[in-house]
Amino acid sequence: MIPHSDELYRALRGRFTVPPLSERNATLTIDDAYAISLSVVARRQEDGERIVGKKIGVTSKAVQDMLGVHQPDFGFLTDRMWIHDGIIDIDASNLIQPRAEAEIAFILKAPLRGPGITAADVLTATEAIAPCFEIVDSRIHDWKIGIVDTVADNASCGVFALGEARADPRDYDLAMLKVTVQKNDAPLSEGYGSAVQGSPLEAVAWLANTLGAYGVTLNAGDVILSGSLVPLAPAERGDRFEMDLQGIGTCTIRFV
Repeated sequence: MIPHSDELYRALRGRFTVPPLSERNATLTIDDAYAISLSVVARRQEDGERIVGKKIGVTSKAVQDMLGVHQPDFGFLTDRMWIHDGIIDIDASNLIQPRAEAEIAFILKAPLRGPGITAADVLTATEAIAPCFEIVDSRIHDWKIGIVDTVADNASCGVFALGEARADPRDYDLAMLKVTVQKNDAPLSEGYGSAVQGSPLEAVAWLANTLGAYGVTLNAGDVILSGSLVPLAPAERGDRFEMDLQGIGTCTIRFV
């Protein structure tokens, strides 16, 4: 058993948090953290979960400053994490310390395998983009995470939801796409595609190249979450969030 993988798996299933791994094991590297993440994902697959995509996180300065993590993380999405389209109810009791973030999701029609993937390659491989909420949910106490903590914890991913709209990314300047977010019908935040590494295309290229170093491909049909355009917002039962991806469509979630 890879050290720490069992406790993170039990924390996921039991919905509890554990002390930061980085505080208990100062020698952990990002490679070690990714091995932990892969071990937990493998156990989830043994439980019947199916990988449907990948994610990049901690891409914007606003999120990096909020969490104190100053490089991106990466992880896997499974079918049980996907809360499907419409006005989407999310069972708050299934989460520990959730925070909502508004993103642009990519749906791929062709695989991407790094190294050497460019933003142009991402555009060519993308079938559509969609408005998306990712609900991040750390298994680490009080969100006291370093980069090895969040990579080990599958990039702090909880669940995600896509709005119904689909758009051809070739029709837009993705760096200039604006998102506005409301919480409980009051304005909360706004941001642009440029918040994630200058463009969501660059963020997805980074993910393809980073995962490619571990022999992992972004596959045709994958949903790829490209990173939050706005600061993370704490969420609890009774909260309602709506994001509007300018000119494309909306995604609405409720915590019940």
